[in-house]
Amino acid sequence: MWPAMASSDGLPETARAPSALWPGVSLAGTVVVADQLTKWLALAQLAPYQPVAVAPGLNVTLAFNPGAAFSFLAASGGWQRWLLSGLALAISAYLVYWLAGVSRRDRLQMLGLAGVLGGAIGNLIDRLYLGAVVDFIDVYYGEWHWPAFNLADSAITLGVIAILLSVLRDSRSCRK
Repeated sequence: MWPAMASSDGLPETARAPSALWPGVSLAGTVVVADQLTKWLALAQLAPYQPVAVAPGLNVTLAFNPGAAFSFLAASGGWQRWLLSGLALAISAYLVYWLAGVSRRDRLQMLGLAGVLGGAIGNLIDRLYLGAVVDFIDVYYGEWHWPAFNLADSAITLGVIAILLSVLRDSRSCRK
């Protein structure tokens, strides 16, 4: 899980196979481009806070979140923009470091790290340029709505799941 972690044969992952750094960073870049493109389309085509039905249980609704997940810290007066931006930069730097220590053979972990990295950078771009993250995917059931989210948020969520599955897989193989 951690950079240059020893494998079951005692060799660091980086000694056994090429690093996942460049494929991972490339995939993260693809996530950033897709995220920014979908946000650009939402900004160009949608009026703020006016839902457009796509399918039962799914709207596109342009929203802006100056806080973190689930609008945490959204009403904090603006300082959170810089705190969350700094945190995203620090996490992104660590994820690049982590990717450098992951083997290309560990595709699940590489995909997970790339998803989290791309999502973090996608939301960081919004936060730095707009002061808030652009959200537009509105999933609901009846009158209950999940907080609006975007492609970057989805990549982060799926990335964390992939990392956790990779860690569980690795912990099981270490026990054997």
